[in-house]
Amino acid sequence: MADPAPHPFQQCVASLEVGGESFTYYNPLKLNDPRYERLPFSIRVLLESAVRNCDNFQVHPKDVENILSWEEAQTKAVEVPFRPARVILQDFTGVPAVVDFAAMRDAVKRLGGDPSKINPVCPADLVIDHSVQVDVSRSTSIVRNTPNPGGGLRPGQTASRANAAVPAKTCGGAAKGCNICLNTGLPKLEEICPFHQQPTDCQDALQQNQKLEFQRNQERFQFLKWGAKALRNMLIVPPGSGIVHQVNLEYLGRVVFNTDGNLYPDSLVGTDSHTTMINGLGILGWGVGGIEAEAVMLGQAISMVLPQVVGYRITGQLNQLVTSTDVVLTITKHLRQVGVVGKFVEFFGPGVSQLSIADRATISNMCPEYGATVGYFPVDDMSMVYLKQTNRDEKKLEYIEAYLKACKMYRDFNNADQDPTFSQIVELDLSTVVPSVSGPKRPHDRVPVSDMKDDFQQCLDNKVSFKGFAIPKEKQSGAIPFTYDDKEYALNHGSVVIAAITSCTNTSNPSVMLGAGLLAKKAVEAGLTVKPYIKTSLSPGSGVVTYYLQESGVTPYLKQLGFDIVGYGCMTCIGNSGPLPEPVAEAVEKGDLVAVGVLSGNRNFEGRIHPLTRANYLASPPLVIAYAIAGTVSIDFETEPLGKTAEGKEIFLRDVWPTRAEIQEVERKNVVPAMFKDVYARIQDGNEAWNNLEASDAQLYPWDPKSTYIKSPPFFEEMTSEIPSLQPITDAFALLNLGDSVTTDHISPAGSIARNSPAARYLASKGLTPRDFNSYGSRRGNDAVMARGTFANIRLLNKFIGKASPKTCHVPSGDTMDVFDAAVRYREEGQSVIILAGKEYGSGSSRDWAAKGPWMQGIRAVIAESYERIHRSNLVGMGIIPLQYLPGETAESLGLTGKERFTIQLADDIQPGQTIDVKVNGEERTFKALVRFDTPVELTYFRHGGILNYMVRRMITA
Repeated sequence: MADPAPHPFQQCVASLEVGGESFTYYNPLKLNDPRYERLPFSIRVLLESAVRNCDNFQVHPKDVENILSWEEAQTKAVEVPFRPARVILQDFTGVPAVVDFAAMRDAVKRLGGDPSKINPVCPADLVIDHSVQVDVSRSTSIVRNTPNPGGGLRPGQTASRANAAVPAKTCGGAAKGCNICLNTGLPKLEEICPFHQQPTDCQDALQQNQKLEFQRNQERFQFLKWGAKALRNMLIVPPGSGIVHQVNLEYLGRVVFNTDGNLYPDSLVGTDSHTTMINGLGILGWGVGGIEAEAVMLGQAISMVLPQVVGYRITGQLNQLVTSTDVVLTITKHLRQVGVVGKFVEFFGPGVSQLSIADRATISNMCPEYGATVGYFPVDDMSMVYLKQTNRDEKKLEYIEAYLKACKMYRDFNNADQDPTFSQIVELDLSTVVPSVSGPKRPHDRVPVSDMKDDFQQCLDNKVSFKGFAIPKEKQSGAIPFTYDDKEYALNHGSVVIAAITSCTNTSNPSVMLGAGLLAKKAVEAGLTVKPYIKTSLSPGSGVVTYYLQESGVTPYLKQLGFDIVGYGCMTCIGNSGPLPEPVAEAVEKGDLVAVGVLSGNRNFEGRIHPLTRANYLASPPLVIAYAIAGTVSIDFETEPLGKTAEGKEIFLRDVWPTRAEIQEVERKNVVPAMFKDVYARIQDGNEAWNNLEASDAQLYPWDPKSTYIKSPPFFEEMTSEIPSLQPITDAFALLNLGDSVTTDHISPAGSIARNSPAARYLASKGLTPRDFNSYGSRRGNDAVMARGTFANIRLLNKFIGKASPKTCHVPSGDTMDVFDAAVRYREEGQSVIILAGKEYGSGSSRDWAAKGPWMQGIRAVIAESYERIHRSNLVGMGIIPLQYLPGETAESLGLTGKERFTIQLADDIQPGQTIDVKVNGEERTFKALVRFDTPVELTYFRHGGILNYMVRRMITA
């Protein structure tokens, strides 16, 4: 046997001695190329990957040269490969990925291959965090007698009880197995909390929500346990552990990988667009569709266009009353205005050193909202402090720092000599940031809190739009009375009905979480309350949050205001907000009110948070509490009080708002490495409910034909070993005629299943009642449900219908139908279908069902003015043709009504970026469109019928 060919960049191999250990690594500096040190730090990660993984198959020496030539290549749509070090998934997107792996095993076996070869090649971590819902939101009692560093009496406490308080340092903690503070399992009903050795609440909301989570998702969880057993190189983090991105930041993130003594940068892709949060720790990563992630799990490189890198220079210092959330919302609006879609953003400048890693992670988390691929902060001294604070191994910290410095990937933000070359530079002076919220329908529509009352009034007046509800003047002032718990209340336009401290965006950040706790403390001591009908909730991103909230003594005040811990996972932010109280829902519907949700999340698209909250605002956790106390967003906090004391004294927001100095002092005392050690030592142990689940040990998954959760998908049913020939699309009808900013929320099934929807009728036919329908997210493993839920969003605006509705027009008959039913009718008639769309088609979260669902409905192509990056890639991955109108042209300018018939023919020698003719109504007329296969690899996937088909054929022939 011939000796293997030497590595093309063998000269770059270097050695490193750290703490008595020897390591090897590929050092790009050994390329001896002066261009390296001018590269943005994020591009250096791409270069190192290309050097290390160069195999003359997926990665070639010319790819290394292309990346080195970034300054010239960045504007030329140059394709480069990237091999991430790992993949991360959450359960909503992870379940269909594991379903596809199971189906691929079946397909490989059917076609004569070895199904055991279908496993993740690179490490994959799946965190179950999207299944829990806010069914119960307040507990009946409160924690008593916890540490109270701020002084004063705790809610319901007498002076004698205060003197009996047990100091935090005597806490029994994890050694005594506390299941409440650490959330290592379902909370035990104990009168004394073994963590604090003090009387404690039984955590009604948390216990009941987790119980319901397991009842609803037993099949899914059993399936995931099968995957954990059957699929090698995959870690499953059980439910109740925290939010995927926070767990990634606090625990899973390596910063530098050590594989058998070989060092290389940690990097990843994830099946959630907010994977970008990890960029705050200096780990390069971004969200991709589940389809693309599965290919990476199977060892494929990502094919990407070498991006432009926008340098975001931060200077100055924050005002004492401003939070990191305000910084995030300011940057989000700014970068949306700059225009960074498809680009990397890399932060630099002396102001960065003023931001904690949690602050940076909050900024990176919102990257999808400002449209960039990544928002990257290189590793610096602050990163190492965070790794130590979160209990990373000391020896690892030594080689991480030594390796990154050896490769010049370690940053000093105060040293301008290290500033690389950027495509363009924009700046922010932190001192200009003011308290802000964003909404009512988009994350980048920032509103200064001081302007909120006027802005909301303008939204009521404006025509229906992203900033308008078109409420007639005569209907703006009426109040709708209702009775709740035998008391009379009234709702108006702008009334807050949901107030949720939720989402990885902010629950990962101790400064804003402790800020919320301190505000709650001051508000309670001032005698302020939250109206009981407002659905308040607190869903921490990890058990560490519960830990430091308890230790700092703010938990009882949060609970006093109704912000009980309701679960550990993505809840309100993804639409798992649960039901509103029936009297509230009836009042909102009766008055056709613009009711409001205020949440500390990252997404507020219309129809996402709750069907009855037409306006939703993103806000910092302290502001969530403030608006909950106020009960309305139609308030000027400068001139109007939050409320009054029993003596009639007016209390303003400024009276209870904590300063950054106050917050930082409490954080310094109460957020310590021991918390992270205690919490994450148990994270893989699961809890009693998880550990009691039984799962199959078989190599092939034993599909249950009666299951309404897990079903073998039809993607490979007609697949053959041979690559099929390209088939034309002839005389296709437009299933939908859509406008601008159609998000994946509009396309992909999400949230609750409406009782009058095709999915509901399907589940009813299986004998289920509405209370058992659960959510679309929980049923992502069942293609029959998901196909019926595609384009079923109540806010979908289809030009055929002329109003928001999950309906379309069956063109030949003129009948108005549910979108799925129309798709079935076209299929039965032997007709192909396509979609017409406007700008930014597919924006929002990366969702594989936003591409799989249209494929299931028979959609062969989309013609749009522009695409969101991930969604366009996913369409290609499912074998759907993405076409784009030429610059300056639209459906309107071409005179298209959407009721024409379209013929699309791809030549056998089609090339990336080619322009083709689209024929309308036979030979009546023709217009040209750009074929958005952006790389040769994408074209290869399309020829195979999709990326998964390509992988199956590759495994068979391997």
